[in-house]
Amino acid sequence: MTNFALAFLSAGIGAGLAVIGIGLGIGKLAAASLDGIARQPSATGDLRATMLVAAGLVEGAGLFALVICILLALKS
Repeated sequence: MTNFALAFLSAGIGAGLAVIGIGLGIGKLAAASLDGIARQPSATGDLRATMLVAAGLVEGAGLFALVICILLALKS
């Protein structure tokens, strides 16, 4: 296998792992937020705002990982 093929293979595996991590992170975040809303419905607004900020941070880290994978694939 050439270096070119290995670069694309590793970028694909890295992108797949990043997407799995994003899905798991947002799933846990949503589950915890819904659990908190179910326990204390009066705190819905605060929990929603906190959840959106945390979801943005998870998505940002995931996008960073995907960009790094793309850059590594295109560098070869």
